[in-house]
Amino acid sequence: MRASDADREAVVDRLREAAGEGRLEPDELEQRVEGALRARSYGDLAALVVDLPADSRMPSPRARWRTNPVARSAVFGAGLVVAVIVALVVVAVLAMLVLVAAASWIAFVLFWLVCCGSRRRLGPAGRRSVSARPARRVRPTGFL
Repeated sequence: MRASDADREAVVDRLREAAGEGRLEPDELEQRVEGALRARSYGDLAALVVDLPADSRMPSPRARWRTNPVARSAVFGAGLVVAVIVALVVVAVLAMLVLVAAASWIAFVLFWLVCCGSRRRLGPAGRRSVSARPARRVRPTGFL
């Protein structure tokens, strides 16, 4: 990741501080300051201070990302969008399964009604038989 001018200045300040503590010789400080001002990436800057004790003011791409509220909200928003999409896909799949099950039951009931329901009224050849009709009971009226 590319380093900014503020990152370069933070490394130069750290190098000067290390020289003030007696950790760097003046000529070594000069070389490292020139290297820091020419550095283009965080890796270049880290190589200049790798042998010095850690300082909390040193630039770190991850630390900057964690403190950037825009980056945090962007990651949160992207995660939220992914979660909503996954939930919608799961609901759509479950709805399709319910619809397929309901359609198969409806088809089964219609098939049974067409096939089995017609056998009760029709005879073996598909014609109405005499025995298929209920027998009428004749009541004596007394007139004849």
